[in-house]
Amino acid sequence: MSDLNNLLKQTFGFNAFRPGQEQTVGQLLQGHSSLAIFPTGSGKSLCYQVTALKLPHLTLVVSPLLALMKDQLDFLQQKNIPAASIDSTLTPQQNQEVMTRIRSGQIKILMVSVERFKNERFRQFIESVPVSMLVVDEAHCISEWGHNFRPDYLKLPAYRQQLNIPLALLLTATATRQVKRDMAQKFAIEPQHIVQTGFYRNNLDLTVLPVSGDKQQQLLQSLHNRSGAGIVYVTLQHSAEQVADFLNKNNIQAQAYHAGLKDEHRQQIQSDFMSGHIQVVVATIAFGMGIDKADIRYVIHYDLPKSIENYSQEIGRAGRDGAASDCITLASLDGIPVLENFVYGDTPEQDSIEAVLQNIRQDSHQGQWELQLLSLSNETNIRQLPLKTLLVQLELMGILQSMYTYFAEFKYKFLLEPQQILAQFSGERQSFLATIFELTLMKKIWGQPDFDRITHQSGSERSRIIAALEYLQEKQMIELSATKMTEVFRVDDTRLQESDLSGRLHHYFADKEKKEISRIATLIRFFQLDRCLSHNLARYFDDSQSPEQCGHCSVCRGQVAHLSRTEHPPWPSDDQLRNDLNNFITTMKSKTGQQMSQETCCRFLAGIRIPVFSRNKVSQLPGFASCEQQGYQQIRDKIASLNPV
Repeated sequence: MSDLNNLLKQTFGFNAFRPGQEQTVGQLLQGHSSLAIFPTGSGKSLCYQVTALKLPHLTLVVSPLLALMKDQLDFLQQKNIPAASIDSTLTPQQNQEVMTRIRSGQIKILMVSVERFKNERFRQFIESVPVSMLVVDEAHCISEWGHNFRPDYLKLPAYRQQLNIPLALLLTATATRQVKRDMAQKFAIEPQHIVQTGFYRNNLDLTVLPVSGDKQQQLLQSLHNRSGAGIVYVTLQHSAEQVADFLNKNNIQAQAYHAGLKDEHRQQIQSDFMSGHIQVVVATIAFGMGIDKADIRYVIHYDLPKSIENYSQEIGRAGRDGAASDCITLASLDGIPVLENFVYGDTPEQDSIEAVLQNIRQDSHQGQWELQLLSLSNETNIRQLPLKTLLVQLELMGILQSMYTYFAEFKYKFLLEPQQILAQFSGERQSFLATIFELTLMKKIWGQPDFDRITHQSGSERSRIIAALEYLQEKQMIELSATKMTEVFRVDDTRLQESDLSGRLHHYFADKEKKEISRIATLIRFFQLDRCLSHNLARYFDDSQSPEQCGHCSVCRGQVAHLSRTEHPPWPSDDQLRNDLNNFITTMKSKTGQQMSQETCCRFLAGIRIPVFSRNKVSQLPGFASCEQQGYQQIRDKIASLNPV
């Protein structure tokens, strides 16, 4: 392993591997797919970075967030390691340049999002280059038992097989025993090739501080006389703005950060925080995944995190330099309705599930069905993420089989005159390109090829037409653009007709909803434990090596938290609710022609945003979100008692 140590020193500037890194790299270089579970900030990425330099071909890294990719790319480029990403921020020319460099073997590491695999052009490209290893970052997203389950991740094992990638590396910081088994099984990783280092971190001081009275004042008190950088996590975007404004008024330099801000503004905040120009960032969970700042001295949860897994990830951003850092939760039961509403909003109604099934039955042709996600989401009133989950479930049941994804619309513009391009080819190739140009409907500068007519006249498949256009772009003869991503599935018509299919799928979502609500309850129980918080957090993630009493948590200091609601927001009057609901129901009937269900009424009062609300500007109606601080089940009961028309 001396050559690995030399590589580590000379290329990365590190004197020694951290725990687990050398074992993981060694296993991979011996041809064993591996799963590495290291705490946040413990150097998971180095495992694939070192390995990639020793492997003969490309290493393909799947990462869930653009910010995470950019952060890792910056690091690799600083070390003069040839790496790139293909992502939505690239211009067509930049995209083409990256692909050309990969083909010529100049790039060792390529980073992409999982959604990139749906891109027909990307799939064709990646099939044409040799790939040594597939790396899945934040690999817990593969598991339905995990906290950030992403349906598209379920397809990664199949993508790996289709692309004949011999080696896989899964990386995560947060995996319970169940999630760990699930990940390993999906990629056929042997138990002896699971590398898990201790979860416990002795430099993090965990405090659960029950909220009593004015929470903003408690936050101010928690920040009093603190130096160094810190993150304050909140649940909602407007909370980030309010808390940052409050801190600035009290002479603490703070910036709000959330997904509602423009990209350039977010990047500037992140840059200022990294360079020390901002002391405190008040952020939703949109902030943090791409942050690798070693000297964050404190993480404060102003609002409850979504789960123990989220809590662990977020506090894991503190103290990566090994110095003592504080993790404080200002805890009460006030925020539970908001957290639960995120869950309830992702559970589709049975009628909506049936609408998806009817769409497949009616629109499938010769055993195939085509889907554009956004339009189906709007048509069936199911948010895009649960709609993806529904489609994956239909695949797992054998009703759908994903075949391929294509762009419904291609257009191109000439960078050279058509005759100049044709003059560079001869024979059948020249004739084929002439057919493409002839059967392209030109509108001013851009033209749209008529694939059906080109196929009919030339006898060539759609894939060959696209390959030809790709080649012309690669040679800078045309500029190519593709839109309206369309997924194509094979349909098992017999299974699609099974009785109560929508009922079984609805039961799956109801069960998933119950598990997510239970996850919130588990978090609340954790915060009220009367035994060491650090030890129990480590045990939750299947680490039994941590000390039973850490000596640096609020419980070890004798401060057991007892949480309660500090506010008891009043209900609107029954008359007001009845008027608001009747107005909502009448308005929606006139706009959509449909009767609103009790569940949709519940979502209206809770302020949960679903596609039909966005399309019809329902948030502007009186009564929308008027009960967002009440429990969801209590809203259901209230609506049942009111019996609106």
